[in-house]
Amino acid sequence: MRGIRFFRTIQVKLIIMYVLLILFAMQLIGIYFMKTMESSLKNNFSETLDQQSKLFALLVEPYFSQDTTSLDGNSADSKKQNIDLNAFVSNWYTIMNADIQVIDANGIVLATSLPNATKIIGQKNTQLIVSQALQNITDSDNDGIMVDTDGYLKKFIAKPVGSGGKVTGAVYIVASMENTFNTIHRINRIFLSGTLIALALTALLGIILSHTITSPIKDITRQVTSVAKGSFDRKLKVLSQDEIGQLSHAFNDMTHRLQEALSLNEEERDKLASILANMSDGVIATDNEGQVIVINKRAKQMLQLDERVEGKQLSQILGLSQEMALPLIWNEANTTMIEIRIPNDEDLNVRVTFTPIQRREKGVTGTIVVLQDVTEQEQLEQARREFVANVSHELRTPLTTIKSYLEALEDGAIEEPQLAQRFIGVTRNETERMIRLVTDLLHLSRLDSKEAMLAKEWISVSDMLEEVADRFSFQLLQRNTVISVHVADGMPKILMDRDKIDQVLDNLVSNAIKYTGDGGYIEIGAMQNPQNQLEIFVKDNGIGIPKKDLSRIFERFYRVDKARSRNMGGTGLGLSIAQEIIKAHDGIISLESEYNQGTKVTFTLPFQQKGSEAI
Repeated sequence: MRGIRFFRTIQVKLIIMYVLLILFAMQLIGIYFMKTMESSLKNNFSETLDQQSKLFALLVEPYFSQDTTSLDGNSADSKKQNIDLNAFVSNWYTIMNADIQVIDANGIVLATSLPNATKIIGQKNTQLIVSQALQNITDSDNDGIMVDTDGYLKKFIAKPVGSGGKVTGAVYIVASMENTFNTIHRINRIFLSGTLIALALTALLGIILSHTITSPIKDITRQVTSVAKGSFDRKLKVLSQDEIGQLSHAFNDMTHRLQEALSLNEEERDKLASILANMSDGVIATDNEGQVIVINKRAKQMLQLDERVEGKQLSQILGLSQEMALPLIWNEANTTMIEIRIPNDEDLNVRVTFTPIQRREKGVTGTIVVLQDVTEQEQLEQARREFVANVSHELRTPLTTIKSYLEALEDGAIEEPQLAQRFIGVTRNETERMIRLVTDLLHLSRLDSKEAMLAKEWISVSDMLEEVADRFSFQLLQRNTVISVHVADGMPKILMDRDKIDQVLDNLVSNAIKYTGDGGYIEIGAMQNPQNQLEIFVKDNGIGIPKKDLSRIFERFYRVDKARSRNMGGTGLGLSIAQEIIKAHDGIISLESEYNQGTKVTFTLPFQQKGSEAI
């Protein structure tokens, strides 16, 4: 497999491309060169042979100027002339290196350079080109190449001998072209060897040159792989200013920008994930088919989802029908809101806001769903309405009473001193009741707005509790109620606002006296709890509070027995004010009670570490 991958590399492709280009060019050059050289050598050989044959025909013409019959006789002159002609032909054979025949006008061979001359001389040469030469036909091409019986390529030519248009004979020359073709073959071999050497050098040069190209490409490939795996530390070396160098520089710049973009993207994604995870509202993102793709932790908590919900239909997790959910998801116009109720331990009222996600040229591609828990908001709104109604009611009752008694006085009751005095007393009591109500409301308002400043000082707990008991001694005596104070030994002084804590204790002891029958028992105590806090309690054995009212006992204007509480002069704000005062001291107040068994109210205050001292 590695071998197959090697042949698929760009380096091998470049080498093969170089070799093929050189081979193709060499082939074109070789074919042109060989054809041209072969044609040139053949033409040169033919021209040389033609010129030599013409010259030989001129030189042999004197031998035909004599009586041609004497050249074929047996006379002494004839023999002498034949000997001279044969000697002349032999000399030219040495010069031309070709077989020569001298032929008379009848086509009879008179002399030849061939070894078997005795068999040829006197014989008639029937070659076509010889006949054409004897007939002095010059228009046709009387030259040719033939293959002799010995296997060599030969060139044959015939030229007429004579002057003045009279042909007295002919010369017939056959020249071997073996040397010419041997030369061509040698040149072919030299060219082939040169081609092979050129190809080898080209391949070697291609390896070197392609390495200079592929080596940076391999580095870029390795860097791309590293970047794909998330590693941006390695940088490419820019070794040149050519296209590959520019590519390396551009890739380094791209890697740097990509690293910055990914880092920014990671930061934005972390920010988004952190925002989604810590949002007080639930967020759900869906695609255009209503399938959930993103949901944050708060949404899962509100919808009480434990398992993976990505991929499920939004209508399924919201408990809506498909017919109701799809129009909300596909609504392209604007944001749509609905309210749903999620049943759990505390029924949640959730406002669901559908906002379409629109992409340019694609329309709606999804929906962002925001879940807002409006349960507390509705409860606050309900509490506000109840508060306004309670205040109105609490003010209307004494005002109505005052108005009634004033009208009675106006109608003549003022003329009766005893009755008028009683009416004025009632009016005064109702007025004081309204003043107490307004005062309590102002206290609550200041505590709620953090405007009530605490004047803290170091207080002895035992002295404070004893003073509280003394303030209610007359009422306790009237009700024949016993009160006891218990403070743990070694209790350190504590930093607090004495007036505010006295207000809390007065309210708690006053409630204990009101709701404890004659002959009852009240206990006030203080100790240091395991959390290193001051714990103060007020306990009685009175009528107690039903369990159903315990969770609302610290609500403003809440009374267990409204009619009885109002008759006792209560405003329903005492425990609420006490709770706010204890909160302002960073403490906690709680209440325990059993109906017809008694009530215990406990609050804690933190000790100040510096400056604490034991009594």
